[in-house]
Amino acid sequence: MTSSGFTFTLGSIPFDEDYRPADNTRTTTNFANLARGASRQENLRNTLRMIDNRFNALVHWDNPAGDRYSVELAILSVGMRLHTQDHAFPLIEILQTTVVDGRTGERIPGIVGNNLSSYVRDYDFSIVLPDHLAQNPRGGAPEGFGELHGKLFKAFLASETFQSHFAKPPVICLSVSSSKVYHRAANTHPVLGCEYRNDEPSTTDDYFAKMGMKVRYFMPRHAVAPLAFYHIGDLIGDYTDLELASTISTMESFQKIYRPEIYNANSVAAERYQPSLKYQDYSLTRIVYDREERSRLAIEQGKFAEEHLIRPNAALLEQWSATCAR
Repeated sequence: MTSSGFTFTLGSIPFDEDYRPADNTRTTTNFANLARGASRQENLRNTLRMIDNRFNALVHWDNPAGDRYSVELAILSVGMRLHTQDHAFPLIEILQTTVVDGRTGERIPGIVGNNLSSYVRDYDFSIVLPDHLAQNPRGGAPEGFGELHGKLFKAFLASETFQSHFAKPPVICLSVSSSKVYHRAANTHPVLGCEYRNDEPSTTDDYFAKMGMKVRYFMPRHAVAPLAFYHIGDLIGDYTDLELASTISTMESFQKIYRPEIYNANSVAAERYQPSLKYQDYSLTRIVYDREERSRLAIEQGKFAEEHLIRPNAALLEQWSATCAR
């Protein structure tokens, strides 16, 4: 089986205050979590307002009232169909940003990626890794951990489906790891902010490296903790300030909701910084988010990937994976 053994499909749905998760949307997807329950529309409205306000604070030049721009989001669902199957497996979901200039009416493409949701990643981190750690108390990841996911991700980026829709590679923006220490560097960027460095890669860093992505950590202006930016190529040289601001405003707002102990803390990260989800001096947003439900469903959806993709196609995937360059 060669790389042509997959067909990728791409679907798009607006993430706005009227968003309702589709029946086949991963229920652990962060934005799907926000869009359920009695507070769903208020959740969505407040989240989108947070994103717009943060974007205007970052892009403050020629923007005296702080209301010139808004950020539109689209959820992109990537399906993968093996040529031995009649239906597509829901591989990943990512976000695409578009910046709307309220003064000129211009619509400016932002960055694709931002959030990454993946059934195979759920399988790796919620099924494979815990099983390995239970048998190996000293820690570490099992041999070959994340290799299949990385090769599938690279195959999607190399596909005609991706190449025909997007001019630039994705950027994924995540929380820093609570198990690592980060050190503030002298380097500062006008939008990304001050850079932090970590001499010891996390399991997530290694996982994204197998996807062909390297990481840099920046704490934007008026933020309280650095974000991890996973990228291909040159993060600063390949993307404009508006593109970077669209990712920061989106993902920092999400992190304030998901991880307020880190990103809505009442004190700013020090020069030597280790984030902690046990930190108590933080503020809550007015947005309802069920973090316990997300953790539980991640296990269920990892099992879904195992049942519907990994086990029934084990030989086929192993054969294809062996033909791929690392």
